[in-house]
Amino acid sequence: MLADLPEDEAAQLLADWELWARPDQLPPQVAQGGASWSTWLVLGGRGAGKTRAGAEWVRGLALGRKPFADRPVGRIALVAETMSDVREVMVEGVSGVLAVHPPAERPRWEPTRRRLEWPNGAVAQGFSAEDPESLRGPQFSAAWLDELAKWKRAEATFDMLQFGLRLGEQPRQMVTTTPRPTALLRRLLADPATAVTRAKTADNAFHLAPTFLGQVLARYGGTRLGRQELDGEIIEDRPDALFSRPALEALREAAAPPLARICVAVDPPASSRAGADACGLVCAGIDAAGVVHVLADESERGLRPAQWAARAVALYARFEADLIVAEVNQGGEMVRAVIAEVNPAVPVEQVRATRGKYLRAEPVAALYEQGRVRHAGAFPALEDEMCDFGTDGLSSGRSPDRLDALVWAVTALALGPKAGAPRVRGL
Repeated sequence: MLADLPEDEAAQLLADWELWARPDQLPPQVAQGGASWSTWLVLGGRGAGKTRAGAEWVRGLALGRKPFADRPVGRIALVAETMSDVREVMVEGVSGVLAVHPPAERPRWEPTRRRLEWPNGAVAQGFSAEDPESLRGPQFSAAWLDELAKWKRAEATFDMLQFGLRLGEQPRQMVTTTPRPTALLRRLLADPATAVTRAKTADNAFHLAPTFLGQVLARYGGTRLGRQELDGEIIEDRPDALFSRPALEALREAAAPPLARICVAVDPPASSRAGADACGLVCAGIDAAGVVHVLADESERGLRPAQWAARAVALYARFEADLIVAEVNQGGEMVRAVIAEVNPAVPVEQVRATRGKYLRAEPVAALYEQGRVRHAGAFPALEDEMCDFGTDGLSSGRSPDRLDALVWAVTALALGPKAGAPRVRGL
């Protein structure tokens, strides 16, 4: 049908979002409590079309198109975890704001000012959840918040934004995210002024590579990770998990105090091929009172030895650490050698696993229960793994690589033979 239409008519038809959108991608009529909504929460799996729904909502607001708005909304906030996410996903992404506009309607993007301006004068401004204070001062009629569940400073950023949503008759915000059971997400779900729509990855199958969908469903379908990342479900803690989310939330801090000793822990993978285990990379430090503070999690899949060694050394330099602790079960002297190739001056302590992962993690979990380990910020992927780790490992069957690195770091700082030793460079 589109092929038989004149080019301008076909383009106009393709730009009609109401024609192509699924019901879960269009604004709901009312909130959970039955009244008009102030927050539209879109919970969806990876690739479920959340970004497209958010971009089309912003387009509808700025142009004053029903059912999005009765008249153009002049001031809109775009908030993501980082400014890179604002630009690469929300604005310039394949489903971002620029992409969903026909050329005649497209706003002008000013990267240096972090703002979009439409021909009718409507403006959308970008903000990073890394800097909540940047939201102190500006005011808006609407806001689009993307991937809220993985923001490191979610509560502070969200709260600052609420003070700025004060223009117009009914300020509104749209939240698009793959869910995690965070305190903020639970709070929004319990709010009667929140409208909730849900989507699975499979619902957007027409726009996804068939091989991708087949592979991820075969590998993760029915698992806890799959239910969260593909089905968009909020998965609560396992009853037999060593760690719990409420406990982790209670142990969270904005920043670590001065630290007596800092280490970077590396749990190298046996292979860097696609689908192999991740390289666990966690940095932590211990203060004068014997409390461990987790500082960073930079674990990642697919890293070759030279790559994870470079990343470990970069973490060592960034946090001015005292040593790198590396498990050598998989690589023996190779681990020390590849780190030495990056920087031979970095001290490396080799550790070898002689007990199972659960037994190694139990003493670390005990320290958490005693309040002797805290998280300086949020580490969503690490915390997901911690709260899904039970007596039989992770529910997905994968190796808990992030947790392994955390266990090595905490053990070296608070449980190992050199625990509590003074900082090396202070000698």
